[in-house]
Amino acid sequence: MIRVLLVDDHEMVRMGLSAYLQTQPDIAVVGEASDGAEGIRLALQERPDVILMDLVMEGMDGVQATREIHRKLPEVRIIAVTSFLDDDKVYPILEAGAMSYLLKTAKASEIAAAIRAAMRGEPVLEARVTGKVLSRMRRTDEAKPHEELTPREMEILRLIAQGKTNQELADMLFITVKTVKTHITQILAKLGVEDRTQATVYAYRNKLVE
Repeated sequence: MIRVLLVDDHEMVRMGLSAYLQTQPDIAVVGEASDGAEGIRLALQERPDVILMDLVMEGMDGVQATREIHRKLPEVRIIAVTSFLDDDKVYPILEAGAMSYLLKTAKASEIAAAIRAAMRGEPVLEARVTGKVLSRMRRTDEAKPHEELTPREMEILRLIAQGKTNQELADMLFITVKTVKTHITQILAKLGVEDRTQATVYAYRNKLVE
């Protein structure tokens, strides 16, 4: 029996997926969470085989939750199930540890098939996501990681390298601390580093700051 945890802030989405998956003889839904923090708690409590993870949620988002779950429970297979195809959604969740990436427009049977594939160690990517990943791989030898940063992310990276705190960044850029943290999460993912210190080292090595 494949034990599945659902993490999505839309109750109707959880209800629909749960109802269908419960009809499958080899799948059992062991829990439902409405945000990333609750998803982490239930993952540690229930130890599911597979997690269906939404990306954009109130509170902790899917990228943060995926990164934390992948760190604590690396054996758990995480499938991103979302409505978004933007680069700033696709790459961070895959780099955080998601195995597969599906759209919410996928059929319930396709999601069930992806769950079974995950148990076999086989990733399943929405066709357009596969195209994005292949395109990025082709650019790997040509482009440096920081070239993937948006202008705002580059600005924040330089300020981080200057030692600015999250609150100072928020005050300087007229955004919330939560938004600052989201930007930093995306910056770290794109640069392939784990924390602000490594991001600072990267910035100086690549002469992004004086």
